[in-house]
Amino acid sequence: MQKRYSSVAIILHWVMALLIFLAWSIAIAIDDMPLSPTRITGLSWHKWLGVTVFFLVLVRLVWRATHPVPPLAIKMPVWQEKGMHLTHWGLYVLMLIVPVVGWLMSSAKGYTVNYFGLFELPDLVEKDKALGHLLKEIHEFLANGLMLLVGLHIAAALKHQWIDKDGLLSRMLFGGSKNEK
Repeated sequence: MQKRYSSVAIILHWVMALLIFLAWSIAIAIDDMPLSPTRITGLSWHKWLGVTVFFLVLVRLVWRATHPVPPLAIKMPVWQEKGMHLTHWGLYVLMLIVPVVGWLMSSAKGYTVNYFGLFELPDLVEKDKALGHLLKEIHEFLANGLMLLVGLHIAAALKHQWIDKDGLLSRMLFGGSKNEK
């Protein structure tokens, strides 16, 4: 019986975790900066990372739909299992919505989103300063909600690793035997 996620799922998980943390950290770092080359560079990197997260979450959803999640090899209370599933789906929803709201915000503010200078994403709405401000507030709220769920996800994984000592975290780590009979 498969006990761990596939190598592709593990790579997508950890790469996306890093990209989400970097995008959020950059946004926090540049939020109060005055307009400058450093702020513009930070905004560019924030957008590039956000677009990458959006593309990767689409890949991840296709992968998850075509590759079953390994069954839990541990017993946990029903409320914890339901909480785990709700948290995972909340993460997926926010990983999709946060970049889209950011894209909408850029469009409303009159800034076309480009991807590393390779291509431009189409504007989703007409330029509208008030809408851009509202979408900025929504984007920040949702991004902070995403980070809250990420924190909950990490706390639960560490609880299972260090307190319960049930090996649940090993499902998303490299090393060891992937399949055990």
